[in-house]
Amino acid sequence: MAKPSYIVGLDLGSTKTCALICQLNEEGKLEVAGVGTAESKGWRRGLIVSLDSVVLSIKKAVEAAEDVAGVPADSAYVGIGGPQIKGVDSRGAVALGPKGREVQREDVQKVFQAAQAISLPPDRKLIYAERQEYLVDSQNGIRNPVGMTGKRLEANVHLITGSLAAHENIVTAANRAGIVVLETVFEGMASAEACVTPDEKELGVAVVDIGGGSSELVIYAEGSVRRTASIPVGGEHFTNDIAVGLRTPIPEAEKMKFAWGECDPADPSVPVFEVASVGERPARIVNYTMLKEIIEPRAAELLELLQAELGRFGYENQIPAGIVLTGGGAKLGGLAALAERTLHQPVRLGRPHGLEAMGDQLSDPAFATAVGLVLRGNRLRRLHESQDGGWKGWLKGFFG
Repeated sequence: MAKPSYIVGLDLGSTKTCALICQLNEEGKLEVAGVGTAESKGWRRGLIVSLDSVVLSIKKAVEAAEDVAGVPADSAYVGIGGPQIKGVDSRGAVALGPKGREVQREDVQKVFQAAQAISLPPDRKLIYAERQEYLVDSQNGIRNPVGMTGKRLEANVHLITGSLAAHENIVTAANRAGIVVLETVFEGMASAEACVTPDEKELGVAVVDIGGGSSELVIYAEGSVRRTASIPVGGEHFTNDIAVGLRTPIPEAEKMKFAWGECDPADPSVPVFEVASVGERPARIVNYTMLKEIIEPRAAELLELLQAELGRFGYENQIPAGIVLTGGGAKLGGLAALAERTLHQPVRLGRPHGLEAMGDQLSDPAFATAVGLVLRGNRLRRLHESQDGGWKGWLKGFFG
């Protein structure tokens, strides 16, 4: 296994595979040691369709990161997402006796486990359980019930589930590439870990991680996850629309989509683009208005689906800290402005932060998931260390 002072995040995107190795420096802060990327192969619509191709992409990214860091990356926190992810709320309860008594640490553990004991179809797997609040004798809004007195303790949690087969395939691909999976993490939550502040999570914020094949939505309020969803539109859809509409190769379309939003079509000085054609046909000249007409309908579709999810969850007009767009697809130049007009909410671009020596590359929204995986891994490790340190340390790690 890698040295205990190193933490590895492995982001398996449908367009890019990224391995990020970080170490704890002398000040106890996480510092970037090495990062490696590779083109993702073997994915379709967020699911693995060629295991060997995915394994090869992982190996390339990991080896590139290892070469820079100078240490082996043989265990990692791995992201998981796509349309197969579903979120559901659950509640658990434990009795504290007919006369009531103080809530103990063991009661908190029991009620948290009880809330996770839901019946899942055989093809589904519990990925993660997020504490929302505790209730003591129906008094809600409690974050730390230990020491309170009552007859009944309850816990509200948000459960994130995924396809068992998809989860197994991701773990298998990582294992075949020589990586032990320490934990699989919902990509939307990993990106939120890197891009939003505790104050935003407390006030209420929606994070939209726009990946290649899908966009992951996570809504926070009062410091915890309230809702999660996956929207089946991502950056690849914009690229494909441009490739088809302009009859240009995919790599060329990928470059062109980021020009959207940089110009005013009414400006007579709007530039034109020379676009490579498919096959042996000569390059063609297209103008900015043509590009806009291709991209904006897909952007409108994404925002309509996002608005529908917010409305379904009851958060259409109740997000005080606004919406944070992150992921590679969030870099579409006109998307944030269009989102503000469509959703009537403040919208900002989420750039990852929280690591030392990140540089310009890792500050890009496309690396939000990778950075968040490392940050989450470090938090989990500190939690385990605090649990080993005893009762007071456990409380600090779990509730702090």
